[in-house]
Parts: sequence; structure tokens; C-alpha cells
Amino acid sequence: MPEKPILTGSILVLRPMRSADAPQMFASLADQDCKRLTGTQNAYTFEEVEAFCKKVEAADDRADYAITLKSDPESVYIGEVVLNHIDEVNRSASFRIALAAADHFGKGYGTEATRLILAYGFEQLNLHRIELEVYDFNPRAQHVYEKLGFVKEGVRRDVLWWDGCYHSAITMSILRDEYFTFNRR
Repeated sequence: MPEKPILTGSILVLRPMRSADAPQMFASLADQDCKRLTGTQNAYTFEEVEAFCKKVEAADDRADYAITLKSDPESVYIGEVVLNHIDEVNRSASFRIALAAADHFGKGYGTEATRLILAYGFEQLNLHRIELEVYDFNPRAQHVYEKLGFVKEGVRRDVLWWDGCYHSAITMSILRDEYFTFNRR
């Protein structure tokens, strides 16, 4: 995979994740809204988060980006957006995003970060398919994904036990030609 470039939008800058992001990522793992939306049930130590950040900083088989505000891309970490499970033979990848705190919701950050990473995946990495899973209790995210061209493929039933009941995961994807057709509108 080529060197991970900085991706700049109108309100955000996505920069490659680095080990210095560990404190903010660790803090985000304590946010109950963020944990629920990502289905994060494990508790992580700071040392585990720091080791993860170091690992992804050096990884050449995935693209982990810190979501930062354009006004201060070096210090304001507001989440992460990732293309992982990159399969160069089949030209596919999985996508995930997590904003670091609920006060970042509803400001367009998730939409712009997703647009930027899709452009990177399709226009620079030459991917054919990008897929994701979103839990059934997150219609706001489902709406954003549909707005950006993702298509619902199916449902993985009862995959997450949360707050005393099971929840399903909705599988969605966007293909290269759909991305380019959708982004010519």
C-alpha cells in the first residue's frame, strides 16, 4: 500500500494515526455512547491502546486515520476512520468510524470523514468494494451511509448483546462504479 497521505476536507483533516493519539483514543473508550455505537464491550488499558496505536501507525495493510478539525489538525483528535482488511487481490476493504465523544455528533464530522476515506479508497487505493456493518439501533449512521451511496446487503441477526437484549448488524457496501456514479451528481 502506498504512503498514507493527509486527507483534507472543508471542516476536517484526516491524518494517519500515530502513537501520540493514544491518550485521546483511550479517553474515547470511556464514552458510553461511543462504546454502544461501536459495540465495544471490552475494557482496555492505556498500554493496550498505546500498543494498538503504534501498531497501526506502522501497518502497511490498513489505513487508520485520526479525524481532526481543520483549524487544529495536530492536536484536536475527535475520532478515527479506518479502512482495514484491505484485500489487494479482490480490491476490497472494510470500513469503520468512531467519533470520540457524543458532543461531536450531529456536526457533519462523520459524513465528511466518510466521504474523505471513500475518496481515498476508490481514487487512490483503486478499491472495487468497501463494506461496513452498523447496528440496528443506529439509524443516524445508516442514514449517513445511504446518503453517501452505501447499499444495504443483509442483516446479521442477534450478533450483539447490549443492555439486556440482542441487536442485529446491518451489512452495507458501496462498489467502485456506484461511488463514481454517486459522486458525479
